[in-house]
Order: sequence, then structure tokens, then C-alpha cells
Amino acid sequence: MASEITPQELPEPRYEYGADDHVFVELAEEMSFTANFKAMAITQQVAERDIDGIIENCPANASYMLRIDPGVIHPDDVIAELKAIESELDIENYEWDTRVIDIPVLFEDPWTHETLMEFRDRHQDPDGTDLEYSAQLNGFDDVEAFLDAFVSAPHMVTMVGFVPGLPWCFQMVPRDQQLEVPKYVEPRTDTPSRAVGFGGAFSVIYPVQGAGGYQLYGRTPVEVLDVDQQLADFSDSMVLPNPGDILNYRRIDREEYDAIREEVEAGTYEYTYERVNFSTEEFFESPLEYNEQLTEEIA
Repeated sequence: MASEITPQELPEPRYEYGADDHVFVELAEEMSFTANFKAMAITQQVAERDIDGIIENCPANASYMLRIDPGVIHPDDVIAELKAIESELDIENYEWDTRVIDIPVLFEDPWTHETLMEFRDRHQDPDGTDLEYSAQLNGFDDVEAFLDAFVSAPHMVTMVGFVPGLPWCFQMVPRDQQLEVPKYVEPRTDTPSRAVGFGGAFSVIYPVQGAGGYQLYGRTPVEVLDVDQQLADFSDSMVLPNPGDILNYRRIDREEYDAIREEVEAGTYEYTYERVNFSTEEFFESPLEYNEQLTEEIA
């Protein structure tokens, strides 16, 4: 097994106009920690510089996009600024302040199980469950072994999107340890809110009930989206996870699930997290050891 992660050699970025008021930048066609870290680093630097005329910026898995006011700043001037920022960055030695967040999950819960069984006709394996299919596809002997791998290392939020508040998360392990599964052959028309799913190499938490195509593994009792901002941890934003945050999925039983859910519904639940300084250098050099150090913060 690899004990380190080798930074990827990225192609030259592709800069594009997005209609009149957006600039889109593709850093790579393939997701990698190098591409994602660069997207986060550049958008962080844009935010810190508070450039006049840039209204919003949004990092994605291997790209990013800025919303601009073309009456204040020309897209070409934005692109020139972005190129200057990129030339100054050393992604292999970059740090940012972030959070390691505890995410309790009831795996094989009754709600997602009922849903996934209802849509077996849209699945690659109509005779099994999503977890059984995922375990077999990834070479594990059983579901328990697969879940052990799923929770063995934290997952970094690489972007937020699809629907408001949905975190896309990439497990922080070397490539030869990455889990990977396809989406459903045909999407479901229903997915429970707070369902924990997996598609490609990304875990997600569905913030609201709706359609979806990722394999369903379980359900968390905590919210990632609080539109009314009733919970204390949503006082600054209705969305909990930010790009660069680190989610630590933790297996719980039904008793703990119900207890946490009761607190959430009463508006008294407080999330367990620790603020840390994430170092790309330490992560690339020894990801497994560094992950242990990070998760010890909330143990």
C-alpha cells in the first residue's frame, strides 16, 4: 500500500468567459487532490484580496468559477489576476484553516433501505443492496469490511453543490485505496433527506428529500442545511460544510441516532468539530498518519 500521495502534474489552466458576468477556469479534466487543492487555494486568495468587481467565487473538484461585475472589472483583467495568483502558489506547501467535523451515521438504516429496495429496477444489481453491490465491486468479503474502509479515513469536502448544501467529499487516502462505485443506471425519484450516499469516488450527504442516483449507505441524524438557521452552528450560514472542511463519518446505532435527532429537532444540538490548520505538505508526505492526527482532534 502506498504510504504517501504523489502530487499530480497539472496541465495549463483553461480560462473561459461564462456569459457576461462569470469567469470559469478548468485546472484539470481529472479529479485529484492537487487540482482540488489548487482550486481551493486560488479562490481563498481571491477572497483574501477582496478584488473590486469580483462578487462571488466557487471552487469545484478540479475547476472554479468567479462571478464578476463587468461594469467594474473586465474579464481579461480578472484572468490576469488569476494567472498572477496561480504563479505565486506552491500547492505542495500550502496551508489553510479548516474544521474536522464529526458526522454520526446510522448505516443500513430503515429509511434508505426502504428507498433503495423500492428502486431495484434502476440498479445494476437488482437482487442485492447498494452496500452489498459496493462491497463486492471493491473486492471486500462483506458489507462490514467495506464500511470499515469507508470510515477508516476522513473525507474532505471538495465542493458544495448539485442542490444547496450538498457536500461532495473525497476520501483522504492514496489512490490505490480509493473506493469507487457507479451511480444507479437510472436515477431514483426519491431519496431521504440526510442520506449518506456514494458515487464515483465521492461521498455525499443529501440535504433535502429529492431525486438522486448515488448508492445509499445510511442516514445521519444531523443537518447539513438549515434554511431557518435555528441551530447555533448555522448562525453565520444556512450551509454547514465548506470546501476544505474535513468530515469524519462515525458509525452509530439506532439509540444514538434517535437521541441526536431529538436534540436536532429541539434546536439544542451542537456539532462536534475542531478547528485545525491543514497542511498539504504533511498530507502528501504521510496521509494515513496525518489523518490519524486530524481525527484525534475530535476523538
